[in-house]
Amino acid sequence: MQKRPLALVFGSVLLVGTLDILAACIQYYLKTGSGPALVFKFIASGVFGAEAFSAGDSMIVYGLLFHYSIAVSFTIFFFLITTLFPALLKAKVVTGIGYGIAVWIVMNLIVVPISNTPKGEFDWINAGIGMLILIVCIGLPLSFIAAKARR
Repeated sequence: MQKRPLALVFGSVLLVGTLDILAACIQYYLKTGSGPALVFKFIASGVFGAEAFSAGDSMIVYGLLFHYSIAVSFTIFFFLITTLFPALLKAKVVTGIGYGIAVWIVMNLIVVPISNTPKGEFDWINAGIGMLILIVCIGLPLSFIAAKARR
């Protein structure tokens, strides 16, 4: 690992958190033609429930904070796992794909169901798009960053 692991983690969180939220906002815009406010309010609704959608701009800030808090958790966990099992970084692409899928599973089968967010019907196309976003925006970047940092 590099000499400044906190800087590595912080920079990685900023990168993957920003890529992920940007992808979510673009996906939402392409689907609805609406701006990103409801994306952040949806995230905030995990804690605040339906109130998040009518409570004003403070919920956008909460959504942003919650989003990056989750990104911190997944980033730290990735670096922990690859420190314990460095062989994972020999297959960076496979590890990145696997981690993106694992993040999707944790978020969509554990976190979201126990949160206060509105629940919709399962859709395979949306699930695939969500997995692809997490693979490209979180799994692969973390895998390549961690592999480079180990050198």
